[in-house]
Amino acid sequence: MDLKDHIRGIPDFPKSGIMFYDISTLLRDADAWQVAMGRMARAVRPHLPDLVAGIESRGFLVAAPLALKLGCGFIMIRKRGKLPGPTVGVNYALEYGEDRVEIQADAVHPGQRIIVVDDLLATGGTAAAGIKLLRQQGAIVPAVAALIELTFLNGRARLDVPCEALVAYDS
Repeated sequence: MDLKDHIRGIPDFPKSGIMFYDISTLLRDADAWQVAMGRMARAVRPHLPDLVAGIESRGFLVAAPLALKLGCGFIMIRKRGKLPGPTVGVNYALEYGEDRVEIQADAVHPGQRIIVVDDLLATGGTAAAGIKLLRQQGAIVPAVAALIELTFLNGRARLDVPCEALVAYDS
């Protein structure tokens, strides 16, 4: 099955000149979604994860079912102020400015192997911040995984771990 047949491209969203790759068409096709999660599980299983960390917010849609398929726990990497209880975070640079991602302070135990998952790898900034945050808490991050990679943005270059992507777009 070619998963690209189940991902809709929407030109000029959210602004002119941007091609948005919409995974909602993949999510609503039960067969394609099962295939995608099976392929993702096969790609990351060799990295022996204890937990799967999903990046807000569409990354949750991929990471939570992936964690179930792998028999792992799931944690959320969220923007500042979105998680209850004590949190730890890391700031990271955006094209114009800065942002912050956080996890709950008790979400990670030193030595746990955690795969960082998002729906899409673009510039790699958020994934790199997630890796840094998890490592600061003592985690081992053996890989990043995404449904889609925009290879022309060269996000892999910002990562110091392998990246498993199911679908790649070159423009």
